[in-house]
Amino acid sequence: MSSVSSSRQFTCGRCGSTYTAGVYQMIDAQADPSLKEKVKDGSLFVRECPSCGHRELINAPVIYRDSQVLICLSDRGLSVEGLEGVQGRLVGDVGSLIEKVKVFDASLDDVPLEFCKFVTRQELGKDVDLKFLRLEGADHDIIFTYPENGAMQLLSVGFNVYEDCCAIVRRNPGITDSLEGLVKIDREWAEHFLR
Repeated sequence: MSSVSSSRQFTCGRCGSTYTAGVYQMIDAQADPSLKEKVKDGSLFVRECPSCGHRELINAPVIYRDSQVLICLSDRGLSVEGLEGVQGRLVGDVGSLIEKVKVFDASLDDVPLEFCKFVTRQELGKDVDLKFLRLEGADHDIIFTYPENGAMQLLSVGFNVYEDCCAIVRRNPGITDSLEGLVKIDREWAEHFLR
């Protein structure tokens, strides 16, 4: 498999100019490692109007493939076959795709990480949208971000919380049984198991 892109027409949201920009339908991070970095920093999903310089997000369907994960960005449910030995994930927006790539690239599992977010929200006493940013330090603290009062906040969570959530997943076969095929692992999915 290799990466696939094509040119599409866009209309600038600011000046109304029409221009052509490249859009990826398939990203093979193993064949094109430089694309993984562009996915993680978000630059692969930004287009810039050549007339006025206005930058906008490309939120088009795309399939991202790495060694053991296949992530589909789509606004509708998909059915895929042949995912044996590969974790299949469905996301609905670019931000979620970027987060999933960062999670798997850090050798973490998004399933216990969603439970970790739930526990962290409970401890914070805030209903915030936590996003994984990175692992940090010798103890591999998990760094989450979330928006508050118009600014992005950083939050450090001990790796032991993630490890405890991994143990919860291992003790509950119903969780692993739900991971067949292409699955949307997000807050709503995690809360279904934690109610």
